[in-house]
Amino acid sequence: MPIRRPSLRLALTTAAAFAGGALSAHLAAATPARETPYEMLEQLGRVLVLIENEYVEPVDRRRLVEGAIKGMVAELDPHSGYLPPQDWAIFQSDTEGKFGGVGVEVDFRDEYVMVIAPIEGSPAERAGVRSGDHIVAIDNKPVRDKTPDELIRSMRGAPGTKVVLSVKRGGKDELLHFTLTREVIVVASVAHKLLAGGVGYVRLKQFQNGTHDELLEAAAKLRKANGADLDGVILDLRNNPGGLVDEATAVADEFLAGGVIYTTRHRDRVVDEARAGRGGVLRRGPLVVLVNEYSASAAELVAGALQDHRRGTVVGAKTFGKGSVQTLIDLPGQAGLRLTTMRYYTPSGRAIQAQGIQPDVLVEAAYVADKTFGVVRESDLENHLPAEGARTPPAAQDAGAAVPDGGAPDGGTHLGMSKEVPKDPTGGADLALSIGYQIVRGVLKKKN
Repeated sequence: MPIRRPSLRLALTTAAAFAGGALSAHLAAATPARETPYEMLEQLGRVLVLIENEYVEPVDRRRLVEGAIKGMVAELDPHSGYLPPQDWAIFQSDTEGKFGGVGVEVDFRDEYVMVIAPIEGSPAERAGVRSGDHIVAIDNKPVRDKTPDELIRSMRGAPGTKVVLSVKRGGKDELLHFTLTREVIVVASVAHKLLAGGVGYVRLKQFQNGTHDELLEAAAKLRKANGADLDGVILDLRNNPGGLVDEATAVADEFLAGGVIYTTRHRDRVVDEARAGRGGVLRRGPLVVLVNEYSASAAELVAGALQDHRRGTVVGAKTFGKGSVQTLIDLPGQAGLRLTTMRYYTPSGRAIQAQGIQPDVLVEAAYVADKTFGVVRESDLENHLPAEGARTPPAAQDAGAAVPDGGAPDGGTHLGMSKEVPKDPTGGADLALSIGYQIVRGVLKKKN
């Protein structure tokens, strides 16, 4: 998700807004009660007192009030949230790319947690947890009806402690139980490989602190391995859930020679504009951007900017459609607030929110075509924000007409992606990568 940390100015403005609101309410004595928040706050106080005095068991006032705050923020949209100290610490560790856990990338469903991929070298990978596994219980407690924050907290923990994952695999009823010892998991956000023909493959797993620096290091290593400038780049943003928007902006900047990267709007007014400089290290040469249903938020921001500037060809499936920015606000007691404050727009003014980025060349993976499981996008989430002032996205070219004869079926992949990127992806199991590689090499041409 695109995330921003508020500046001191924002923090001071927020404090001033609360103070000013209180002062204004005190001076405006004639304001009808229904126009102030105090009537409902009094109601909250009454209910709290009744519960404390009359409930069948003694209650913890702090837990009750914390629950009320969580409920208030959760009513806004699926991405705003109040995080008590423990959850706030976990959330911050995600953006740092370092945490104590078992090392699995997961997707949260109503009935189970789906493993997207175990992290290389992690306890989960060594124990045999696989992509596509369904986690149905953690420490013998069902995952059903638990929030993502609760589930993440149950899998995270101090290094050296143990956790049991109960897993269903391949549609079988029999459960597999994995007892894993938590370790400090350090997640690199950039993977790279030099492909045949001097093409650099760069995968961005998420945008965290240091992603931009990792990209620059990867570009330097690829050029050194090639012995010259690259003859093309494949930027793989598939399964990238987003992250820190400042890192995503810096990444997009390296592929552009100038112009707008994105704009933000607050209540339909443009409040910010990010622009690229002139010295991007990857601003020249053929470029393909790979996306899928799990490319979200900051990843969509990058794909949309490169598409609008016609810097490269976007190949894959329509993206998730999360075009809102969450501001992170530290609260007293080491708690935090993740609050949706703006919507993002591409350089041409297209809204990402609830409509996503439509690829130039449409490639749907086999797991979508055979309905192995339902694909859920932002627009499917309850209480999602609408696309304010949205422009119609361009139509995608169907890749079916561009697939060479003898194209391989979708095997040896997870969620359509190659488990191992081959030196020459042509005709490989990863259809989107195969098509993207051939576009970069000039073998396939996008239809006008």
